[in-house]
Amino acid sequence: MEVAKRYVRTWVASPQDREIEDTASGIANGELKLVHVVKALGEYLTSEEDNLRNKGVEFLASVVGKCPPDKFNHQSAKVLVAFFTSKLEDTETIIPALKGILALTHVSSLIPDDIVDICVAIFAHVKMQALVQVQRYTVFSIFDSLIALHRNALKSMGDRFLSGYIALVDGEKDPRNLMLAFAIARVLAVEFDISAKFEDLFNVTFCYFPITFRPPPGDPYGITADDLKKALRSSLSGSPLFGNLAIPLFLDKINAGSPATKRDTLQTLSVCLPVYGSGIARNSARKLWSSLKLEIFQPTDPETEQEALNTTQVLIKTIYQDNTVDAEIDGLAKDACEECIQILKEPEKSQAKPAIKVLCAFMSTTPSVSRYTVSHVVPHLIELFVNPDELPNRGPVLTLLSSVIAAARDSTSKAADTEIFLLPFKDEVLGILITGLTARSSSLSAIEGLGGVITTPGLLDDEEVGFVVQKVNEVISGQNEELAGASEAALDLLKTISTKTPSHIAQITLPLLFSVLPDQAPARDDATSRERYLAALAALAHLCEHPDLFETLVVRLSVRLSLLRPPAADPEPTAAYAHALLSTLAGVLARKVARGDTDVQKYIERLVPRLFNLTAHAVLAPADGEGVPADPRIIGVAARLVNLVVQSLPASKQEPFASTLFAAYMKGEIGVLAVGDLKLPADTNFAPFEPTASEGQANLVVLFSEAVVALHPEVKVPVDDLGQFLIHLLNWSIRHAHTDAQRECAWHVVAAVVNKRAPDLDSFLAPIYQRFWLDQIATAHDHAARRHAISAWAWISRALLVRGHRESLTFVNRLFEIFNDAEVGWDAARAIGQIGAADKVLTKPNHAVIKILHAQKYANNVLPKIIDGAQDPGVPQRQTAYLVALAALIKAIPKQAYAHELPTLMPLLLRGLSLPDPALRAGVIDTLLAAAQADVDAGAKTVKDGNVVAEHAASLTGVMLRNSAAAEMPDIRVRVSALKYLAVLPKIVRYDVLHPQKATVLRELTKALDDPKRAVRKEAVDARTSWFTYSG
Repeated sequence: MEVAKRYVRTWVASPQDREIEDTASGIANGELKLVHVVKALGEYLTSEEDNLRNKGVEFLASVVGKCPPDKFNHQSAKVLVAFFTSKLEDTETIIPALKGILALTHVSSLIPDDIVDICVAIFAHVKMQALVQVQRYTVFSIFDSLIALHRNALKSMGDRFLSGYIALVDGEKDPRNLMLAFAIARVLAVEFDISAKFEDLFNVTFCYFPITFRPPPGDPYGITADDLKKALRSSLSGSPLFGNLAIPLFLDKINAGSPATKRDTLQTLSVCLPVYGSGIARNSARKLWSSLKLEIFQPTDPETEQEALNTTQVLIKTIYQDNTVDAEIDGLAKDACEECIQILKEPEKSQAKPAIKVLCAFMSTTPSVSRYTVSHVVPHLIELFVNPDELPNRGPVLTLLSSVIAAARDSTSKAADTEIFLLPFKDEVLGILITGLTARSSSLSAIEGLGGVITTPGLLDDEEVGFVVQKVNEVISGQNEELAGASEAALDLLKTISTKTPSHIAQITLPLLFSVLPDQAPARDDATSRERYLAALAALAHLCEHPDLFETLVVRLSVRLSLLRPPAADPEPTAAYAHALLSTLAGVLARKVARGDTDVQKYIERLVPRLFNLTAHAVLAPADGEGVPADPRIIGVAARLVNLVVQSLPASKQEPFASTLFAAYMKGEIGVLAVGDLKLPADTNFAPFEPTASEGQANLVVLFSEAVVALHPEVKVPVDDLGQFLIHLLNWSIRHAHTDAQRECAWHVVAAVVNKRAPDLDSFLAPIYQRFWLDQIATAHDHAARRHAISAWAWISRALLVRGHRESLTFVNRLFEIFNDAEVGWDAARAIGQIGAADKVLTKPNHAVIKILHAQKYANNVLPKIIDGAQDPGVPQRQTAYLVALAALIKAIPKQAYAHELPTLMPLLLRGLSLPDPALRAGVIDTLLAAAQADVDAGAKTVKDGNVVAEHAASLTGVMLRNSAAAEMPDIRVRVSALKYLAVLPKIVRYDVLHPQKATVLRELTKALDDPKRAVRKEAVDARTSWFTYSG
């Protein structure tokens, strides 16, 4: 007892949660009794002072709320109910009393009489208008809890409860309270007998429709207009009794509301109609259809039109939901169908499209309505098509029919039974679609219709599908030039068929396309034949993604490649033909790999050896006159194919392939790897990495490179000493490689191995950091070799950076040491950007080890150093190198990595636009342009005020004008980029800032309008228009 008194007095003197929690804890563990707390509160509960009396009730309510509900027996709960309800009469204690009652609603020992007492007291003494939002929310929470836990007791009160509750909630406006009110109204409508009070309940609910609430900025409660709309819809759809009251009001909203109100009403109708029932829907059908028809045939916007169609579907479903499959269709469905068919008698008119949309909507309702609609619409359209008087309208007719076919297909797939509504009309429909396929005006519509027929389950048998394929082949064959515009759609249709029945494509279409491919390349001047085989290859690429079809494609194209005979006098046409064949395979294979097709793995045995055989034969046995020419472009595409296949393999399958690959390239055992139709010379000495290797053999390094970069990290590189192997590659690339492409391939291998095996390469990285840097870069005398070594260094640095290696920045920082070197300072500066730029080697598909945000971390480390160096005027050569590095880095990294430095960067970038290297200038302008375009996309009104560009607007304008003039800038790319930036500048800078430059810009742009290059003139026109229309 004394403990309770101490808690009470302490809390009254200085209210803290601790005393309430200690009191509740004491009651919960038996140390205190509730009666002790009540006695301790006695003087406060009966005090004449309003403040003390309020505090006494609040303390008790808070303690009850903190106590476990099972600690209250029936007697104590009844006493508390009587106490708190009596305090509702006292205006000074009503708020804590409501909190106490809310806590008591969770007590399981309450009996129905207690619930009735609570409700009667609230109805009698609580005036909602006198309470603030939080207090009203407490009242709603009480009834929400009572309905959830003591629903039967409320039901026993009958209309007395409904009348009291309806009077209580009338006039509520706060969205937080309305969410509860709507939920309660839903339960009342569904669970309670509201037959005597449904009109009152409807009135206090529908008065909020439509919801126009907009949450205030930064609303902490997160209640949206959609939340309120969904809650209100749920309550309005709670009882069929609301139907006769709601439908007229809904019609008024549709007919007179704004587009947003119309959509809200239509969505609410779609929810309510099934609940209101078929009787009310049937009685209101004519009025509803009249309003819905207006929104469909004369729509205010596409969204409202679609909602009207959805509501029409719900209306039809509701009316005919009880119809049996064989029931006669009467009423709205019949009348609306006849009305729409009447409109379809003029298929070329604009009203035909909404009419067919209505009919298609009918097909997704009930089986009986779907059958009725199809049975009347399809014969009508067939009759229109065959009518000689409607010959000019065959295209529109087939467009309408295609929509019907698609809707019938979709309704068939959703139906519980297996009835195919189009089946009785299959022959006639197929006949007119095939007929329409032969005319230019109707071919596209016919193809669309055939697509719907083909994709309707069970409609066509296998023979009929083959017949369709034959007819569609006539479109892609090119024999009828009028149908050329439908070729792409025809290919899409054939591709759809290939996913379902590839055998028809393999037996009918592919032979047709392969027959177009010549055995030998057309002559240089035979443009027609070249266009034909390119079109055939494009079609094959489109169709042959299915495993069976792709296998056929691989076999047929591989054979064609091996049978080529390039003429010695002019091998270029053969090289172009071979390149096209291989590119076709690469395009299809890339899509299959991206999709994760499992059949790709088998081509490590069926395709990859043939590719090595084809390219090795071209290099090692050119005198045979067989196969493809030894062209680097052909070898490059073959290498891409190898990369795609190898990257799709698991590590267990990569291991044996890697052994064979390294045996061929490092030991000369090419015959084991390059297996195919072409015979390699027996005395072949294959050693592409030897200093004496020919340029042709060295060109084959790209195949080796593309295979190695795709290996998994866990695949062991089959060499005796991995570090020595990498050093050998570096030395070969710097000293003995013939072309830049060969060097790049070697560096790709080094980068991939370093990235994936860095923990095993300490013995390689240490000498590279010391000896390689000193011998090949710092003290070397061969300028070209130093440049190559810097590029190799950049690739090693990037390999370490991408995987987050601890030494990555150590390698990068070495490049800054040679910025003042007159020979290679700029090369080192460009390498800074190259290290941060994305590449196609160190990627996830190639199984590289990649740490997220490595580019941002890189920028954060090197950008401050570059800025400091670019601002230091001490050594001009070094300062310029820092500007080059800045230009290269900004181009390479995402904007987010440097956006915070833009105020500092802008003056430096402007200086970068004076660098003599056109590529660097173009990179800087492209970077500025991308940032400006992002600002435009974000909203010009928000970016025109106080942006960094505005501060340097005059300088930017002048430097862009200089870079757009052909007399000062010979590089076309720079001129185009400068003009693009000039065009976007008025969109991101206020008029008062740029106005002084307007006359000068318009005058100088007239020079660019006479530029000798068309691309420059086009951008000049756009820029001049942007400035000419620029005003305050």
